[in-house]
Amino acid sequence: MFTTTGSRGLYKAPLSKSLLLVLNGLTVMLTLLPQYQQLFVYNLQAVTQQHQVWRLLCGRLVCLDVKDSFCSSLLIYNFRIFERRFGTRKFASFLLGTWCLSALIDFLLAQAFQFLFDYEVEELPAGLLAPVFSLFVPFYLSIPRMPVTQVLGHIQITNKSLVYIVGLQVGSCSAGVATCASISGGLYHSNVLRLQKILFVPAWVSRIGRYILEPLFSSSQPSSETPLGMGATLDIQRQQRMDLLDQQLLLAQYNEARRNTRQQPQAGLLQWTRLFPSLRHRGQNRPPMQPRPQAQTHQSTQPTLDNSPVAEEQVARLVEMGFSRIDALEALRASNNDINMATNFLLQH
Repeated sequence: MFTTTGSRGLYKAPLSKSLLLVLNGLTVMLTLLPQYQQLFVYNLQAVTQQHQVWRLLCGRLVCLDVKDSFCSSLLIYNFRIFERRFGTRKFASFLLGTWCLSALIDFLLAQAFQFLFDYEVEELPAGLLAPVFSLFVPFYLSIPRMPVTQVLGHIQITNKSLVYIVGLQVGSCSAGVATCASISGGLYHSNVLRLQKILFVPAWVSRIGRYILEPLFSSSQPSSETPLGMGATLDIQRQQRMDLLDQQLLLAQYNEARRNTRQQPQAGLLQWTRLFPSLRHRGQNRPPMQPRPQAQTHQSTQPTLDNSPVAEEQVARLVEMGFSRIDALEALRASNNDINMATNFLLQH
């Protein structure tokens, strides 16, 4: 939607889907039934002085503000890529760990404000804001930043700009929640004091969720990746064949351009717009290939792009981002295993 997350919706992201449906459903119910909203207020004084510990659970799950619920839903949908990359259990462990750490940091910062500035913090924004906001830490560190356009000739818009804007909408409500979330996300992502070994989802809980909850919230496989002959319509089959031909022409033209550029090596990155024109116009108005001179036959002994090795780890990362395995293999071969260049190429085609 906003960044390199592919176009496969919530496929292989059952936890993200369940959070979107359940939490937004509860927000709508509380909007229609305002007499019950008091039970979900995140009141620190009620927790510390009146020992209402249950407010830690109710007050830090459901958003009472519709705007916060909408913005956090956009972030959850965008961050579903981490559930595909790490798996549902590790993704749930990250949310659980940052949820616990942010709750502890909330109390510490509240006590610090009271001691230093004599200011008593009573309430904080309700909802699953801290764990969702803490996902900005792996988002900043692991998702490549690729320019999309420029505004006024100087301000560069990237594939991550809109996500940060949505995050500012959430963080502007409470700088304290954003600060606690960033600190907890950094601590858990860096595995300080082996927090990932302490705060995690047990295996038995993961198995229960796999057999009970996952069938309810799992999404079907996108039709674009459905094998031919398995209920696919004629239009889908025709489109898949056209895509396969485009991929073959893509590799063929890149091989030809690579052989030509070997005679005149240039510094810097490859000119992708020159090597990879639009798929639908590929092959049109292309001059016929000239026979190669005999003096250059020794270059044919070099391995071509189709036989170049591809790092399986890089393929797995692109597949987890939402791209198909075939597209990931071809993009990595075309970019010589450069993950950033391959991701940029897949987004542009």
